[in-house]
Amino acid sequence: MKAMKANYYLITALFVLALPLAAADGDKQEKLSRDVQDAIARFKKADSTIARLFETAAGYVVFPNVGKGGFVLGGAHGNGQAFEKGKLIGSASLTQVTVGAQVGGQEFAEVIFFEDEPALRRFKDSRIEMSAQVSAVAAAEGASANAKYVDGVMVFTLAKSGLMAEASVGGQKLKFKPLSR
Repeated sequence: MKAMKANYYLITALFVLALPLAAADGDKQEKLSRDVQDAIARFKKADSTIARLFETAAGYVVFPNVGKGGFVLGGAHGNGQAFEKGKLIGSASLTQVTVGAQVGGQEFAEVIFFEDEPALRRFKDSRIEMSAQVSAVAAAEGASANAKYVDGVMVFTLAKSGLMAEASVGGQKLKFKPLSR
């Protein structure tokens, strides 16, 4: 009986301790959702022709706050949300490693469009790794009108702050986590 009572208190204590963590995670997700919507609005303001990509792409992922820094070796990381035909389907993380002549730090937003179902499926399977041949286009008025998909992927960035000079090589790795049902 004492053991059952002790287990009851232990489980109750763990539950009570876990509540703030769950609330904090919910707050983080709400902030991320707001940041994603703000980033989409900023991309559309920077390039009015990009709106058609949000409507016609099989899917897209938005990373509203990517931090990047480097001194010979560099790295970047950001969290975002993934959409299929405009509907939220999960979260994503972006990790980038670079090597070469580079110095500085910056923060930017990034949106990656997937042209078709096979490209979107590769992303959902966390099999998208972008290297030098998939270059990002700086979002500016009309930039998306001339941009082309490479291997089913099109990338746009929008600088937020900082300054970085680089001549480096590396790649981005994307990981997808579907919404819990």
